[in-house]
Amino acid sequence: MNSRIETLTGKKLIGKHITMSFVENKTFQLWGSFMPERKKIRNPIDSNLYSLEVFPEGYFNNFNPKNTFEKWAAVEVSDLNEIPAGMESLLVPDGLYAVFIHKGPSTEAEKSYRFIFTEWLPDSKYFVDDRPHFAVMTENYKKDDVDSEEEIWIPVKNKV
Repeated sequence: MNSRIETLTGKKLIGKHITMSFVENKTFQLWGSFMPERKKIRNPIDSNLYSLEVFPEGYFNNFNPKNTFEKWAAVEVSDLNEIPAGMESLLVPDGLYAVFIHKGPSTEAEKSYRFIFTEWLPDSKYFVDDRPHFAVMTENYKKDDVDSEEEIWIPVKNKV
């Protein structure tokens, strides 16, 4: 799996979030709530969808799949002047990210994440940083299609 390192310019997002854990995955419930209402967002930058995880500080230092975090379904917007009822804003700060392309059905994304966290990251010159993790679903995202693609953005900082 190829990767690239990018310096992200901060993003403004509007969407919905839910508290969950990897054991109690509520992703389907979150997206089921967000998708019918996303057209209420008046100022999207593009048609991309963002699936984000906001982990508590140090979440990966002592990983436990039962520990909770915020899961977001959102779109990037030009400004935060109008936030529809029932939605919230999220600012993703500037920073360094390792970017990967997951190819294949979304049900197999776990294989890509496993590679990133158990092979790529330990062999890299980076640590996971305490900023939002996210996946970008562009026009190449086709959910359960074998030709589907999504970008996985992992916040990193140099080990040195």
